[in-house]
Amino acid sequence: MDGILYFPHKLARLFLTQSSGFSLTSLFAALLVAAASITWRRMQRNRPLRASTLLRGLFPAWLVRHASMHADISYFAFNVFVYGIVFGWAVMSYKFLSGIVVDGLTAAFGTMPPTSWPDLLARATITLTLFLAYELGYWLDHYLKHRVPALWELHKVHHSANVLTPLTVFRIHPLDGLIFSNILALTLGLTNGVVNYLFGKPVTLFSIDDANIILVLFVHIYVHLQHTHLWIAFTGLAGRIFLSPAHHQIHHSNNPLHFDKNLGSCLAIWDWLFGTLHVPAKEPEPLSFGVKVGEADMHSFSELAVAPVQRAAVHVVQSIRGEAAPATEAPPVSL
Repeated sequence: MDGILYFPHKLARLFLTQSSGFSLTSLFAALLVAAASITWRRMQRNRPLRASTLLRGLFPAWLVRHASMHADISYFAFNVFVYGIVFGWAVMSYKFLSGIVVDGLTAAFGTMPPTSWPDLLARATITLTLFLAYELGYWLDHYLKHRVPALWELHKVHHSANVLTPLTVFRIHPLDGLIFSNILALTLGLTNGVVNYLFGKPVTLFSIDDANIILVLFVHIYVHLQHTHLWIAFTGLAGRIFLSPAHHQIHHSNNPLHFDKNLGSCLAIWDWLFGTLHVPAKEPEPLSFGVKVGEADMHSFSELAVAPVQRAAVHVVQSIRGEAAPATEAPPVSL
């Protein structure tokens, strides 16, 4: 019976819980925002809006038929149904690490008196702090993937997408995803442990389905739209605080001016602080995506799953031997 229910259970957890980051409510919210964006642009240009026009704007035929999207669907299936079975054991628990941090700080400095802060304030504080820690962990992971040649070979799978759809978020090599999960566990575990120690008692964040409520809010507003063809840009001060869909589309651009920019998830503050921010223009910029400029990228299983590991292994061996890194399709700091 468990085998029969495995696939429905996985789909239910994906679409019906907020912790998956791909819930039906967030996808519907993204659809509404996307439709509103298309409607607003057509109204500004005094162009008529028909249902068929809106449908083509949301789901253009060239995107739906593209081989890159078909590869996204394959990775979607793998990461939803297979990844947890193969790699789930290797993902560190941030709550377990948090307990180790609290025990270590208590042994080193003694017990802290329980905080006198109101419970609402304490929970709001740790919720915001953990969200900032998530954003920092996301930025750090992304920065390393763009700077370390072996890691770039794995992360390059994500950047091989020639078109962007919400499913592109699943276009992640399993080893890339494994590294990402453990870096997040480190940043979240250390932060949660330190804050709980300072509070002198366990304090729980505000969450929905065990997902930080602030992150859930961002996912419902615009995170899904970061992997789309729709240009929604935050400029000025807002563009230095929040990473709009246009920010992330620039991150995927194969224009050298955009290499290694906008490495955050929801917030631009870490990019702004560390000098990796590129604020988009208000009007759409001509962008093309993919690892190779001017060439069609391969979307086969071997190119997206096997070859990255082989190329990453070559980089590791070369590094151990102290030899020059082999040539790749693009510099390890690009895209």
